[in-house]
Amino acid sequence: MKIKNILFLLCCIATVGIGGLSGCEEVPDENKAGKGFPVQLSEEELKTPVQGGRILMGSIGEPSNLIPYMASDSASAEITDLLFVAPLKYDKDLNIVPWAAASYEVLEGGRLLRFVLRDDILWEDGEPLTADDVEFTYELMINPDTPTAYAENFLAISSFRKTGRLSFEVRYEKPFARSLMTWMGAILPRHALEGKPLINSPLARKPIGAGPYRLTAWEPGAKLVLTASDTYFEGRPYLDEVVYRIIPDPSTMFLELKAGKLDMMSLSPQQYLRQTEGERWSRDWRKYKYLSFGYTFLGFNLRHPFFEDVRVRRALSMGIDRQALIDGVLWGLGVPTVGPYKPGTWAYNDRLTPVEQNVAEARRLLAEAGWTEENEDGILVRDGKPFSFTILVNQGNDQRIKSAVIIQNQFRKIGVDVQIRTVEWAAFITEFVNKGRFDAVILGWNILQDPDLFEVWHSSSARPGGLNFTGYQNANVDALLEEARTTTDQKRRKELYDRFQEILDEEQPYCFLYVPYSLPIVQARFQGIKPALSGIMYNFDRWWIPKRFQRYHVQP
Repeated sequence: MKIKNILFLLCCIATVGIGGLSGCEEVPDENKAGKGFPVQLSEEELKTPVQGGRILMGSIGEPSNLIPYMASDSASAEITDLLFVAPLKYDKDLNIVPWAAASYEVLEGGRLLRFVLRDDILWEDGEPLTADDVEFTYELMINPDTPTAYAENFLAISSFRKTGRLSFEVRYEKPFARSLMTWMGAILPRHALEGKPLINSPLARKPIGAGPYRLTAWEPGAKLVLTASDTYFEGRPYLDEVVYRIIPDPSTMFLELKAGKLDMMSLSPQQYLRQTEGERWSRDWRKYKYLSFGYTFLGFNLRHPFFEDVRVRRALSMGIDRQALIDGVLWGLGVPTVGPYKPGTWAYNDRLTPVEQNVAEARRLLAEAGWTEENEDGILVRDGKPFSFTILVNQGNDQRIKSAVIIQNQFRKIGVDVQIRTVEWAAFITEFVNKGRFDAVILGWNILQDPDLFEVWHSSSARPGGLNFTGYQNANVDALLEEARTTTDQKRRKELYDRFQEILDEEQPYCFLYVPYSLPIVQARFQGIKPALSGIMYNFDRWWIPKRFQRYHVQP
């Protein structure tokens, strides 16, 4: 199962967090019988998966577009990962393995890739998936008129050629480090999309996929219902239905979980530590804890005159007490970070240390940048304007909202006034972030297996709808990213990405804040969950419920 393993995932983990390199472990003493379970299940029941039942998932955000590549929010990606397939995917140990591909080869030092697709893949309307669809996806992605933020990986290809009905080859002028990850992106159906507009397409809400599930209902603002595909080439999923209930408020979501109206959600640290303890929770639920593949940051709109000066950005970063954020927002369940990579991974620059709070130095830098005069309420002024701006956060993410409140209070100590505005997720992305209509935002990025972050940090992505939505442009960073993505030697890539992180640390286009722990909880009647290096969702299509504990049945 391909769950959140490519860069088509912006900002907000809307449902359940995904595993980390440190591995995913079930919390001791929580792997017990679920509600209504007998003390012992028979060995036969435990070893023999059966079909049936459904899972109710909680999501704080509604998808914006279910055509892959056309949206960058995780609420959309969470759904499309269950509807579409790709040539390659990650396995439980984060190895790249074939998925829609029957086989693949890496030749000529990485300059040539050859793929053969499986011959048993059908789109949900019955049409076969072939190399024509892969060719269409490639052509669509390199078309400058395609409204996508993810073209760069495809533009690195020098030539694409079909070599048969089910085979194709891809050439690069020089080795491209992310070449295999390019082919972990979804294949799109030529017969359904060719010659049709992608913006406001009906398929954005009624997609045609070839994955393990099909979208069968979408009630705006309420829920999406996915039904198991009988034609999925890896075998019909065991669970008949996956229902995503859209519940923007995490507290309400937790109440629904307690009431048995949800089977799975991502817990807050407080819920994990304080509100899910005791006999009932041990009996009815399984909890998991692992360092997430994601980090939270405060990002500045670098087109705003307040944030053009690096001294101001450094001062603001020094105004933040990151450990106070982790303690106050995450109840200690997180670690501070210095850049866009996960602590403990090979790409992380462990010579850097998180910026420490230093109010005196922050005020000195602000004074050096011209922010010296204070008005009656202690806010610094320059050219008659008070240093006052708004941090934008998305509705339903209490951690980000609390982070904003703590940062607001911390910035008062350095003479900076902050207002906080909360916006519903879909509008937050489409109307504000994508259009650059913000002063500063608190968001999160997923951390990928490959450290190439060209789409997020290269100057070419600093455009409306691009992933470099803060508008960061640095010629040295551009050069580092360009060389690193064409270098296959990991030692050299490490040197390049270390320098890249050093520049980000010097210039602070983001205030990198923390990496939280993922804290999913799952109702205990679900079997087949096998925590691994990639988390718990990699084999979601193999989760199942013993027959006598299936609460819901799909009517034929």
